[in-house]
Amino acid sequence: MKFLIINGPNLNLLGRREPGIYGERGYDDLCRLIQDYAAARQSTADCIQSNHEGAIIDAIHAAEGVYDAIIINPGAYTHYSYAILDGLKAVSVPAYEVHISQIDRREPFRAVSVTAPACVGQIYGLGFEGYLRAMDHFLEGEG
Repeated sequence: MKFLIINGPNLNLLGRREPGIYGERGYDDLCRLIQDYAAARQSTADCIQSNHEGAIIDAIHAAEGVYDAIIINPGAYTHYSYAILDGLKAVSVPAYEVHISQIDRREPFRAVSVTAPACVGQIYGLGFEGYLRAMDHFLEGEG
């Protein structure tokens, strides 16, 4: 399988940004973990990160016909980006939403995802492991 891993705003600061919530490993560590996991399963994973909503939407659009699945952590866009929701709905590439933190135990606004309805599933609170479980969903033929 060919995965596109999309990470939204501030995830480039992993390891420095609120390590008590997001952990001490950096964004490069996350990408390496995901890519190694994919390779061990005869798959590939391309990681992108953007702090810009339009760039995320462009990446979703460009995934059509190139990738088998999208794993997306929209960051704060999760809670208000109907544009990302529409982008996910506009392509035939299935997506799975991932969050590193336990979003339902944080500020009340974080418990609501406007992007999840365009995804085949959502996982949160497992740290970096959540990305791997989302990949497993597709690798096991559930997507």
